[in-house]
Amino acid sequence: MPHVLVNDNESLESALRRFKRQCERSGYMAEIRKNRYFEKPSERRKRRMNAARRRQRKIQAMDN
Repeated sequence: MPHVLVNDNESLESALRRFKRQCERSGYMAEIRKNRYFEKPSERRKRRMNAARRRQRKIQAMDN
């Protein structure tokens, strides 16, 4: 988990803003959102296959 050291004469708001930015960059919040609900293995497989199909279509569309 990201952490932020608060400097002297730094407001809490700016430290919180830096912390939120670090969380967003590290992908920590996305991981929490992804694990919020249980996903069955078959649903996970289906979601990943659909994402792969979308990527392939996008690549083919760019080639044409």
